[in-house]
Amino acid sequence: MANLNKVLLIGNLTRDPELRYTPSGTAVVNLRMAINRPFRDKSGENKQETCFMTVVAWDKQAEVCNQYLHKGSPLFVEGRLQSRTWDGQDGKKRSVVEVRAERVQFLGGPQQGRRGPAAPAGDEESKRGAPAGDEENKSGAREGADVSMTSGVDEVSWGQDGAEDMS
Repeated sequence: MANLNKVLLIGNLTRDPELRYTPSGTAVVNLRMAINRPFRDKSGENKQETCFMTVVAWDKQAEVCNQYLHKGSPLFVEGRLQSRTWDGQDGKKRSVVEVRAERVQFLGGPQQGRRGPAAPAGDEESKRGAPAGDEENKSGAREGADVSMTSGVDEVSWGQDGAEDMS
């Protein structure tokens, strides 16, 4: 029997990333996303449905997401569904389904409030604005950043224009 567990999401963060570390020192970040689905109802009126999901990223991918993303950041996530259960403080069993990120790509242009490292004060690129494409923006992050996990090795690559053709 064939099995497939694959999730592709494009949405915006509803809050700043929540970075923490396991007792062994592994970074893990929770990204709370809002994913909108526009549709037309039976009467022809345009409507929008919003789905909220928690995306979990690990290791270097978690640290990079925490460094460059903030509330409102648009992003593309490729991953898989993962469920977990635990006993709540009230003694009741709790469960949640989350998306385990395998790839996170930052979308959109430079935004104020980004938490990445600042460009040096004398940097001419930061004074006149970085060109579109694969040049670095004022925060030090490149737009279209793609943070992937490949064969257990952390990898950060950069997209051409901030979005991929998904067709």
